[in-house]
This record gives sequence, C-alpha cells and structure tokens, in this order.
Amino acid sequence: MALVELRGITRSYLMAAEELKILKGIDLSIEEGEFAAIMGPSGSGKSTLLQILGMLDKPTSGAYLLAGQDVSRLAEDEAAAIRSRFIGFVFQMFNLLSRTSALENVTLPMIYSGAPRRDERARDLLREVGLADRVGHKPNQLSGGQQQRVAIARAMANRPKIIFADEPTGNLATDQSAEILEYLKLLNKGGVTVVIVTHDPEVAGHARRVIRIRDGTVVSDTTAGDGGGGPKGGVAVATRPARLAGVMATPAGSSLAEFREYWSSAARAMAANKVRSALSMLGILIGVAAVIAMLALGKGAQKSIERQLASLGSNLVMLMPGSPSSHGVRGERGSTSRLDLDDLKAVAKANPHIVAADGNVSGQVQAVYADKNANTQATGALPVYAAMRNAQPYFGRFFTEAENERLSRVVLLGQTVVTNLFGDDNPVGKTVKLNRIGFEVVGVLPAKGAGGFRDQDDMVLVPLKTAMRRLVGKKHLNNIAFECDAPENIAPAIADVRALMRRRNRLPDWKEDDFDLRNMADIQAALEGTTKTFSMLLGIVAAISLLVGGIGIMNIMLVSVSERTREIGLRKALGATRRAILSQFLMESASLAALGGVLGILLGGSVSLAISKLAGWAVVVTPESVALAFVFSAGVGVVFGYWPARRASLLSPIEALRYE
Repeated sequence: MALVELRGITRSYLMAAEELKILKGIDLSIEEGEFAAIMGPSGSGKSTLLQILGMLDKPTSGAYLLAGQDVSRLAEDEAAAIRSRFIGFVFQMFNLLSRTSALENVTLPMIYSGAPRRDERARDLLREVGLADRVGHKPNQLSGGQQQRVAIARAMANRPKIIFADEPTGNLATDQSAEILEYLKLLNKGGVTVVIVTHDPEVAGHARRVIRIRDGTVVSDTTAGDGGGGPKGGVAVATRPARLAGVMATPAGSSLAEFREYWSSAARAMAANKVRSALSMLGILIGVAAVIAMLALGKGAQKSIERQLASLGSNLVMLMPGSPSSHGVRGERGSTSRLDLDDLKAVAKANPHIVAADGNVSGQVQAVYADKNANTQATGALPVYAAMRNAQPYFGRFFTEAENERLSRVVLLGQTVVTNLFGDDNPVGKTVKLNRIGFEVVGVLPAKGAGGFRDQDDMVLVPLKTAMRRLVGKKHLNNIAFECDAPENIAPAIADVRALMRRRNRLPDWKEDDFDLRNMADIQAALEGTTKTFSMLLGIVAAISLLVGGIGIMNIMLVSVSERTREIGLRKALGATRRAILSQFLMESASLAALGGVLGILLGGSVSLAISKLAGWAVVVTPESVALAFVFSAGVGVVFGYWPARRASLLSPIEALRYE
C-alpha cells in the first residue's frame, strides 16, 4: 500500500466568473520512505499539488488517499489532527513566529498534539540540527540557514511519517542550501518520507525520484539511484508502517500547555503593540473606573440616607399641626390647630400598638461657654426621645422623667456644639448658658451627620417642660412623634390617631384634617427606592462606557487578525484546530479587557477616595461592585472579541499562509 496516492486530482479556482484549472487530473503514488522531488516551472501547479498533499488545501475533484484512507473531504479539525501528528512542513520563508525563541517555535506543534516532555524533545531536536547553543534566540537573531534548521526541527517535533518541503533552499546561500539538503537526506535515511518542491535541478538531484509537472499534469516521473548519497544512517525514527488509526481523533478540551501558549501569545501581542494595546484598554479602563466611582457614590448616598433615617428611629409617625390654604396661599403651620400636652397623652393611648409617644418643641438659642459662643437649635423632648430616635448619649447620660417634671436645667449637646464650645475638652459636668440661663451638661449626643441643609449635630437637647417654660417659652408642641411595635401596625395606628384628633378638634365629616400625619417608614422606603434607582442609573451610564471600550477592543482585534493572518495559517498548518485559534484570540481580547479592568478598578478606587477627601461626599466601594466591574469588563472582552476570533478561526490554512 502506497503512503500517498492521488487519483484524478483536480484543482480549479473561479477568477472573474471564469474557471481557472491549476491541476488537471493528477494520478500519483509515493511509497513510504521515498525521497521525491516535484519539479516544474512557475505556474505549473507544483505548489498547489504540495498544498493538497499537505492537506492545507482541498482538491476540487478526485481522491487523496493517505496511508490507505481518503482524506480529501475531511473536516478541517480532522485534517488539522493529521497535520499535527502525521505530517511535517518546511517552508521556503521559514515561517517562524517572530516574537518567540527557537525552543518555543519547535515546541509549538507538540502543544497542539498534546505530546509530553515537549521542552526536552525540542532541545534534542535543536541539538541534532546543530543549534544547541541557540535555543533561546529569536528568529531575527539567527541566520537564514539557522532559521531553516529550526523549521526542520519543528517539522520533526511530532515524529511525522512524511515531510513536505516547499522550496526549502530558495532563500539560502549555496553552502546553506547544501547543509539543509543534507539534513533532509539524513531524515530520509532515518525512515521519514520526504517530498520537496523545487524548480532547481541541482536541488532535485538530491532526490531519488523526480516528478515533473507542466500545466497541471505530470509529464515525467523518473527514479535516480542514491540521490547523491549522503551520510550513513539517519535520524532515529520509528519504522513501523504508517497508519492513521487514532490520529484523526481530535483531543477533547484544551491542555494546560495550550492555555499557557494562549496567554504568552496574548502577552507578546500586547508587548509588540504597546501604544495600540494601551489605547484599546483605555476604553475599558475608563468604563470600569466610571462603574466603580458611580456605584461608590450611589452606595455612599444610600448609606448616608440610611444613617439619617436611622437617626429618626424605626416605625415612627409624626403628628404635626396643619397649615391651612386659602386662595392658593398656605398659612403658618399651627395657625388653625395646635398640639398640647393633653394631645400627647391621648395619642399615647390611641392604639394598643403605640409603644411610645414624644412631644417636641424647638427654637434658636445662643449657647455660651467661657469666651466661646454658638447659635444653635434647642429641642425639648421627653426621656423616650433617646430610644425612639436612636439618640443614646455617646458620653454621659440622658435626662430623666423626674428632671423633666422638676424643670431641671440639664442639657445634652450635639457633636458640633461640643466642638464649637469645648474643642477637645470634656463638656460633661460643665455649665453652659442657653439664652443667658445656666444649664448643666449631662451628656453628649451621638453624631448623626448633615441632613439636607441642616447639620443634625448642631443642636442641644433639654427636658420638654424645661424648654417650654424656661427656655423657648412655648405653650404648644411643634410636633408629636409616636412609635409602633411593628411596620404592619402603623396603618391602623394612624387611623386611630386620625380619628382621635378629629374628635379632639371637633371636625365635622365634611371638613378636611387640620393636622398632618406622616409615616416616616413610608418616607424611608421611598428614599431608599429612589437611592437604589439613582445608583442603578449611575451604573447604567458607566456601563455604556464599558460597551464603548468593548467596541474599541473589537476593532483592535480585527486589526490584529489581519496583521497576523500568516501566523494563523502557520498555526493551522502545524495542527491548530479552529477551537484552538478561537480560544487564542478570545484569550487575547479577554486579557486586554481584564488588564484594563484591573487598572480601571485601581483608578475608580482612587477617584472615589479623591471625591471623598476633596468634596466631602460619602463614597462606599464594595467588593461586589469591584467583582461586578471586573467580571463585566472581562465579559466585554470575550463578547466583543468573539467575532474577530471566529473570523480568525474560519480562515483557510493556505489562504492565510498566502496573505500579504
């Protein structure tokens, strides 16, 4: 059985709606262990024939039997598996990967075949071709003859049964040509079938068989003697009969070596085009930084609102005197109805689910201590204020009900008042004057921050009756706050309090309420919902930047595919499957996006910190936002890199190798 057998092989191309026939019914067989040369003038079809023999191209018609099996109509990945394990190539232009060392070039086909001990095998091959001291050199550091020897070592990496060499000495000097031909003869003596394409009779003279082609047909097929002789023996090669059994099964999944190759290829591509890579990453970087900063601002605003709402207490309802409207003009609150201490007592008993009720009065006072003074707001409240408003003293104690009944002159100070009057000194136990009346400081209120245009810490708190009779001089309450035991009991409690106040104010059914009831839980839920919506909108705006960055990466990858078309063809010739090419370029785009994402996270965190320091805004960078931004950025790289990667994977090996 012949190793290679061609039966009626034709190859034609459509050129300007006309069929151009290159091969016209080639019948040919090559036995295992032969050294054959295919000769012919330019345009005779010899290179096209070699491409079909090497399964880089498919015939238009006819049958191609390799080791007894018809391979002329195999799927591309099946053909790639055979090229990887059964066939070796030596190209006229060497076709070495320019940014990789000699060792890495030789190991490349073994990566796609899944061969073990790749580095050891590659070093042995380079030593056999006389390049043991050049394993770390890149192609631009090697002479033409040395590059071709690397190509021969690469062709032998997977112990192929047949080597196809296309003008292997075409770009070499005479002495280098002789050297390369001696290596090919040495391989042949070791049992490897060698087929070379040449137009040089001297090169063909080294072969034992010369096949001449003209105008797409075989015109002569002659056999010589020793083909010029050569060294005794040869490179050690297994001599068992060539079989394709098991070769066509494409390896399932990717090996770790393949992924390492993809990562190193991505790193080389980015390093070779630093400016272009940086510009493509810039879009992702800005997008991720915007996502981090915007989500941090939104989360910070949400946390700030939550803190402010927490300072109001939970399950609270505010009862306030009404502000009537006449002819479109709203009057002063409390001008038609007033709240007093009796109303406070009645509200506390209006519903069994009301667990506490507090009345408040307020007014501006001048606070003085030693030579310092501050204008602040004084609030009168009952002792239940501490529990209802989450206002347990940060330092000191709260006033008692007995002190409220005795009209005691005791006061708790907010953090801002403490800073203005005492600086770093302890105020507890000292006496401050409020509107020229001395009050003993018994505690310091916890910090609650700013709320709208008001600083919640710029206040003093005194007993309710003391405030009404000694400090602000009010007979009526500004508001009454009551707390329910559970959120679901707020609505019935409001209904009972509304009915109570309508009875106490003697309001007929046809008249509207002359008071206001505000459910703080509803306000809290509305504010939280608004904040979440605000954060989501900020995130969407930032995500648009990521999409723009993704489009930039897609453009860059399309350019990269065009620039590296010959490399893609080479990898496919060496056994890379479509999946391998697709994975490689997806890895490159994902690497660009992921690196941009990491830099964007750092920039976004820095911007958030700067905003917090310079503008004083609350920002919160959460691990979730960081993870979301990174995963989304890498996902953008994969999604937008898929089309260029798929385009690369669908390239025909021979069309890619011909690309200029």
